[in-house]
Amino acid sequence: MQRVLLVEDHAAFRQALALLFDAEPGFEVVGQAGTLKEARRVALRAEPRLTLGIIDLDLPDGDGSELIRELRRRNPEFAALVLTASLDRAEHARAVEAGAAGVLHKSAEVDEILDAARRLAAGEQLMSPQEVSEMIRLAGRSREEERLLRENAARLTPREREVLQALAEGLSNREIAERLHMSVDTERTHMVNILNKLGAHSRLQALVLAARAGAVRLGGG
Repeated sequence: MQRVLLVEDHAAFRQALALLFDAEPGFEVVGQAGTLKEARRVALRAEPRLTLGIIDLDLPDGDGSELIRELRRRNPEFAALVLTASLDRAEHARAVEAGAAGVLHKSAEVDEILDAARRLAAGEQLMSPQEVSEMIRLAGRSREEERLLRENAARLTPREREVLQALAEGLSNREIAERLHMSVDTERTHMVNILNKLGAHSRLQALVLAARAGAVRLGGG
């Protein structure tokens, strides 16, 4: 009997999965959670009976990869299948690096989800060693890119951050100049410096990169 933990913040989707697995011979849902905090509490109650986790990555209070790493550390036999709406391969790679046996998109057919769960229950591998190795390399590159981005963002001056924040609020270059009491030419100079520091090719890309690094708040405020 495979004892399943479901971790998914959308209750309706999670409950549908629970019905699906409870109706499948050889599977029993022994715990459900919508957040990392709740999942940790439920997992502690259910252990050592847990054998399989169906885990989302984008949870309200963190990354599901953290939970996979923790559960695998406590029980190396625990198998985790990621079921996510994310299309970010770097995010998938981090989950595999944490110990996930496979990643499926939430648009996957019911039969595909069940087939993956059955294969894990039978001790089969969902990914080849080559695929796992490539995912781990991708996760490493992703971490290095994020580190470089944070370092580049740290080079932004307070004035450049003000320009970016005004841009995030939807202001034009002329409106930014007026708000910050500078000429349009000075605003453009600041923007050129921002682009160079972040390695961006447009204002929009600079804004996205700065937001990822935590240097600006999208939506203003």
